[in-house]
Amino acid sequence: MRIWVDADACPGEIKNILFRVAQRRQIQVSLVANQSLHTPASPWIDTILVPGGMNVADRRIVELVTAGDLVITADIPLAAEVVGKGAQALDPRGDLYTDANVGERLAMRNLVDQMRGAGQIMRGPSSITPSNRQAFANQLDRWISRAASR
Repeated sequence: MRIWVDADACPGEIKNILFRVAQRRQIQVSLVANQSLHTPASPWIDTILVPGGMNVADRRIVELVTAGDLVITADIPLAAEVVGKGAQALDPRGDLYTDANVGERLAMRNLVDQMRGAGQIMRGPSSITPSNRQAFANQLDRWISRAASR
């Protein structure tokens, strides 16, 4: 069981939750990014540096993820790819992507993307809130408990 983090766009407060969980639960957390990251010294936390470019970190995560792993990402196309490999994905807002819901989420994302391209939607997502952080922590804890019982 490993947690992969699409780290370039992951909020710092979510990374801090993951760092604490890695230490407390002794779960490997791997941050994949195209820039150097500051992480605590820990045998449970590592960083994989990839070259800059469109979706390079996403492609690396898809290459490395295995069934049963968890990927932290707000990128729904990436979530769909890792779910297709038997993993699950968790959004920093606390939404868990599984076989049961990722297709619908991807379709909704594509619709919103088309509307944004047509100028019908002008703003992006709102900032992470304390309730989002709590939802993320709760989902992460549930995922770890389920994964540990397998």
